[in-house]
Amino acid sequence: MSLATDIALFSQVPLFAGLDGDQLRLLAFGAERRAVAAGQELFREGSPAEAAYVVSKGKLELLAFQRGGSARLEVVATPGTLLSELALVTMVERKFTAVAAEDSEVLRISRTLFHRLLEEYPQVGRMVEARIRDNITALATAAAGLQSRFS
Repeated sequence: MSLATDIALFSQVPLFAGLDGDQLRLLAFGAERRAVAAGQELFREGSPAEAAYVVSKGKLELLAFQRGGSARLEVVATPGTLLSELALVTMVERKFTAVAAEDSEVLRISRTLFHRLLEEYPQVGRMVEARIRDNITALATAAAGLQSRFS
């Protein structure tokens, strides 16, 4: 894929929506393209998350393992999906195992690359912080709505 295609893909990712051409170009130029063959793991649940990934082609299944060792499908990630966004700002553990459902490609965004974006464009940091905060608030609200099921 070309740099222009990667820039277009990043512009469709909600966390990066609103970034200008130079900011998107920095991300696209610095991201690492990885092929993931059907059935191959991209990352494993519980492992340290040092980077985030944007699905650029194909489908990845996000699996959560239960106590007995069986896997439960949580979601299917398709092109434009950002995986492990919190890994861009801090060290976290992977919450799922990502396995390619078909031959796929992802763009790996290292924490170092993301921090470079924030250093060169401080206004991006404020925008991203607000979006992450909104995502966490929405998650907390959804969880609170489920509270009656656990009472």
